Amino acid sequence: MTRVNRRHHYFDIGGDQCIATVDDAGGTTGLLIVSGGNEIRSGAHGGQAAMAQYFAALGYPVLRYDRRGIGDSEGDNGGFENSANDIAAAAALFRASNPALTRLIAFGNCDAASALCLFHAGQFDALILANPWIFDPVVDPAVEPVSGANEAPATPSAAAIRARYWARIKNPRSIIDLLTGKIDLAKLLHGLTKAAAKEDIPLLAKRMGGALAKAAMPVHIILAARDGTALAFKAAWNDAAFDTARGRVTLSSADSASHSFAGDDAQSWLFAKIAAILSA
Repeated sequence: MTRVNRRHHYFDIGGDQCIATVDDAGGTTGLLIVSGGNEIRSGAHGGQAAMAQYFAALGYPVLRYDRRGIGDSEGDNGGFENSANDIAAAAALFRASNPALTRLIAFGNCDAASALCLFHAGQFDALILANPWIFDPVVDPAVEPVSGANEAPATPSAAAIRARYWARIKNPRSIIDLLTGKIDLAKLLHGLTKAAAKEDIPLLAKRMGGALAKAAMPVHIILAARDGTALAFKAAWNDAAFDTARGRVTLSSADSASHSFAGDDAQSWLFAKIAAILSA
């Protein structure tokens, strides 16, 4: 078992003081974790901290950080679309604080994966993108601004709705519920109509397809096969916007509905995937 030294670093992003945590294992391949949403560097239920501890124990230094306006970092939270400088500063800090690093691999889930896809700018030797977020924001003036962005949540995609209904159709109990009136037929028909709808690929997905087509390093996309965000990405993946990317990106899926790969089986699968990429 590798001896791990956990250190905290302050670093500057555009004049704002930000903070990162490094689990230093002395190895030459490092893992940089980018937070999704407004998640702090410990992660939901300590998930990032546990991930850092796990891979550092295998001999891989790990850095996780709070981007501007999140957690212990100063500044305004501009969301993932404005995180390019945050990612670049964190990567620079990691290399400067661990001069033995010869490879740097970045991991992000949800909109952190989208941010890495768009803003990696040749700073990494490989990208691991989990359940990438592809939805364009739905602006709603009735919604209170959140983190500097006046955006309402995106509605579920047709792909996610189709998967949900297919799962229900396969369950014999659903037939009984339908026959006994426990399922609202009007709502069911409305849902089936939405599931059958042909969707235009979001602009964000098109931008990501273009960015992946230009990526000069290995890119690994990993999906929780029954997660709504992953289902939407998988549907967009078949669009022409990803034609070039499909020939140069590795895509794999876990049989899980958990967006964060929660549960022993899903987490073990995720960690095994990451470990294989780090050791390649």
